[in-house]
Amino acid sequence: MRTTLLLALVLVSTPFFSQTDDEKQIRAIYDQALTNGKAYDWLNHLSNQIGGRLSGSVQAQQAVDYTKAQLDSLGLDRVWLQPVMVPKWVRGTPEFAYIETKPGLTTNVPICALGGSVATPDKGLKTNIVEVQGIEDLEKLGKDKIAGKIVFYNRPMEPKLISTFASYSGCVDQRYSGASEAGKYGAVGVIVRSVTLSLDDFPHTGSMSYGDTPVEDRIPAAAISTKGAELLSTTLKLNPNIKLYFKQSCKQLDDVESYNVIGEIKGSTYPNEIMVVGGHLDSWDLGDGSHDDGAGCVQSMDVLRLLKESGYKPKRTLRVVLFMNEENGLRGGNKYAEVALSKNEKHVFALESDSGGFTPRGFSFDCSEENLKQVQSWANLFKPYLIHVFVKGYSGADIGPLKNEDLVLAGLRPDSQRYFDHHHAENDTFEHVNKRELELGAATMASLVYLIDKYGTIPSTKIKG
Repeated sequence: MRTTLLLALVLVSTPFFSQTDDEKQIRAIYDQALTNGKAYDWLNHLSNQIGGRLSGSVQAQQAVDYTKAQLDSLGLDRVWLQPVMVPKWVRGTPEFAYIETKPGLTTNVPICALGGSVATPDKGLKTNIVEVQGIEDLEKLGKDKIAGKIVFYNRPMEPKLISTFASYSGCVDQRYSGASEAGKYGAVGVIVRSVTLSLDDFPHTGSMSYGDTPVEDRIPAAAISTKGAELLSTTLKLNPNIKLYFKQSCKQLDDVESYNVIGEIKGSTYPNEIMVVGGHLDSWDLGDGSHDDGAGCVQSMDVLRLLKESGYKPKRTLRVVLFMNEENGLRGGNKYAEVALSKNEKHVFALESDSGGFTPRGFSFDCSEENLKQVQSWANLFKPYLIHVFVKGYSGADIGPLKNEDLVLAGLRPDSQRYFDHHHAENDTFEHVNKRELELGAATMASLVYLIDKYGTIPSTKIKG
């Protein structure tokens, strides 16, 4: 009886599970994010009070002013604006297009100009169409079949790929380079199937390039909604002699000054080692840029706040950087890297969120195998939060220019299945962002930043040695 009683006392006094300091800190971060998160309120203002933030626009400047003010209110050690010259492209009046099956018989289809495109003639452009499945088809057809026509790029995203970003990569070249390539064969315009897996009436814009094509030889380029693309393709099969009319009045203006918005907490032990977390503050103008990339910006801002509120004092200097002009120039990312290099700053880690505010699944890393193994050793700390992806892969466009052999680059990887339903389209709006998913993303980012800061990265000299 005495033995049984002693055993019972031992069991009562001994906890079944003892949390480590890391588990406690990460739990505190998630608790703070889910009960007192600020990201959703910040996004509400960016989206609904400011709206789409095209580089060089009044709205982009309003976003700079707003986010700087919010960072100032967090009591960071330093907040500043980093000047950067950005392109200023304006859409002009709403675009218009129709399919003409015979004179006087037309069907309207939804289109939008691609970012950077030239305008059509003032009265619009109407001519025959040639459909292709990609840039490689142009050479097969040759100039005789293309000259004087509108080239219709109709290669869809591959639905069998689970990673929608991989599917996007497989067809985005026709949007980016389609006009410059078609122009070489005498095409007078380009219509591109919207890069989305969704079948809907929303045309999706995005950046395009004319390469070294002289200004006078550039042809107008627009995206057509996926439903519009299906209708156009079917109608062409029934009658190859139909015509397409489209009109757009977009214009490229002179570069203007804008800013990267930067906030910093100085490191207590290694202040010269810098860790960056960020997203891009600019967006396209069709929606309000909630997922691309308002979500990444407010998550990154909240990372610093969450670490402060959870009582963590970083060893290394933590910076939030809201980059300007990712969408049509990457000027902000390049400028930040240029200034960092000129000041001989030592960056050890950079994390970007630019894949929407959906449920976080984990991270992809551009780093050495040794650093990847260290991150993967922390996987159990993330299991309670259903975070399971720790793989090598792409990090982010804006942090890419910082890359060197010692820097660990990372990208937040949310569930991607709905992202391209909204990407660069009119329906990238605030109501499509879930508050809890957004907050979980911020907490997941803050937890990784905490672990990297606490344990550091493995420099190449140590690996080689």
